[in-house]
Amino acid sequence: MTELPSSQEDYLLSETLYHDAAADHSTPNGRAIKELAAEDRPREKLLERGAESLSNAELLAILIGSGTRKMSAVELMSRIMADCDNKLVLLNRMSVEDLMAYNGIGEAKAITLKAASELGNRRSLESVSRDLMKFDSSADIYAYMRPILQDRGHEECWVLLLNNSARLIKRKRISTGGQTSTLVDVRMVMKAALLAEATSLILVHNHPSGASRPSRDDIQLTERVRDAARTLNLTLLDHIIVADGEYYSFSDEGKL
Repeated sequence: MTELPSSQEDYLLSETLYHDAAADHSTPNGRAIKELAAEDRPREKLLERGAESLSNAELLAILIGSGTRKMSAVELMSRIMADCDNKLVLLNRMSVEDLMAYNGIGEAKAITLKAASELGNRRSLESVSRDLMKFDSSADIYAYMRPILQDRGHEECWVLLLNNSARLIKRKRISTGGQTSTLVDVRMVMKAALLAEATSLILVHNHPSGASRPSRDDIQLTERVRDAARTLNLTLLDHIIVADGEYYSFSDEGKL
């Protein structure tokens, strides 16, 4: 291959970089981002109208910063949200690898989206932890555990260990499983309760399918934990199934 003279090579390189940069800051119809109407620019829209005026896709577009040569950041996130049925809970369940499958989402952008999701979960948990450390109802339990379990794409079982006043001593994850089930060792539940010197406990697990009704295995697990607790002078107060925007309480249904 014949090598270009230095000056000519520098000229072609600068031309290539110029056209690449122009493409990265263009919308599909060729207009530069700065030429778009203010309502199509999420950063400016946030400053002028407040964050609450932005759609989920627009807020997410601010996080990733840029799209592709053929698609703006807003259009890219709108496409991803559409694949998630426009539900943030489904977006939050996507892994870094799932997000990187989209053209325009590299590792750094995927990590940014996952970090934002986790911050949202922690913010929700922080607020309910402050107000609901005492559990007076199944709704209290659901409000406390939902931020922890709602975005899980697999089943997890947790136990809440309580004192005499039904106040939380600690929470502990007992098992992690697949999309449809998780195996729970009742002995591990009892061990956790005894080590924490709890007087009562609550089981909580999630259904990634979104259905809140208990399976036969869920019913059998509840009965085994209830019976084992009784032999140790402990009380199983409830077993909550966290689903998509709803929950099932064994106590409320008279199953304990």
